Amino acid sequence: MTTRLLSIPLPPGYRSADVFAFHARDAQGVAEQVDGARLRKAVLLGGVAVLLDVTLAPDQATCRIEADGALDAATLSLAHAALRSILALRIDPAPFAAFVRDDPVFAPLVARQPGLRIVQSATVFEALTWAIIGQQINLPFAISLRRTFIEQAGRAHSGGLWCYPEAADVARLDLDALTSRKFSRAKAETLLRVARMVTEGELHLAQEDEPARAAPALLAVKGIGPWTVNYTLLRGYGFADCSLEGDVAVRGALGRLLGEAGKPDQARTQAWLARYAPHRTMAAAYLWASLSQPAA
Repeated sequence: MTTRLLSIPLPPGYRSADVFAFHARDAQGVAEQVDGARLRKAVLLGGVAVLLDVTLAPDQATCRIEADGALDAATLSLAHAALRSILALRIDPAPFAAFVRDDPVFAPLVARQPGLRIVQSATVFEALTWAIIGQQINLPFAISLRRTFIEQAGRAHSGGLWCYPEAADVARLDLDALTSRKFSRAKAETLLRVARMVTEGELHLAQEDEPARAAPALLAVKGIGPWTVNYTLLRGYGFADCSLEGDVAVRGALGRLLGEAGKPDQARTQAWLARYAPHRTMAAAYLWASLSQPAA
């Protein structure tokens, strides 16, 4: 095992509880574990099994990077990028807060939850596959499918967690390996298609890519629609202007905030969200968060 220590300063008002809650959604803790002020996340980076062991203080994150193999400069760079993502440091919430300072809908939400952040996935591939897995099913079922996916395609780290897989690991699976474990045929085919396209160089996924270029390439893949693209841009690239009118929870939250009995349709939601460009990602974050608060 090769280890390195890495420290990242945290901004004032950093909401560590939100980050811990996001990573603790799977109570079985296959690839992530939260214990007090400590987060452990395992992921394959460039073929290397890496464990990010993070401790959060009020103003600093300290990460012990543990690699089952060589920890060269390229792997360290990937680990640093993954750390920033899982700690929700890619999108600064301050510009949105300033933009909606006098907004009748969002100003009260921001006042109740200042500094809200969006946690990203460790890699773009993780974000994309999670979007495919979770689309059109409830969260508990999606989490159970994700756990199965990790156990089938991932790799055990010596630290005890399973690493979230990379494309090459998923590409080695056959269709029955997924469909026999409660994956719909459509989800399984899309996951394998994406993994094989990435492995064969037909689809490029890297956090340094321009989201404007990544979006049409993703949308051209059979089985991937606008919601999956926008969710991948949000969780994978940390893109600040994702329009999530196709998200049922976003539409439900919007209807609730507007005092309406039902959800607005996608066209109306898209038009409503457009007024918050180029900060639509944070608008979605506050709409999601509003669902856990009492109605005004």
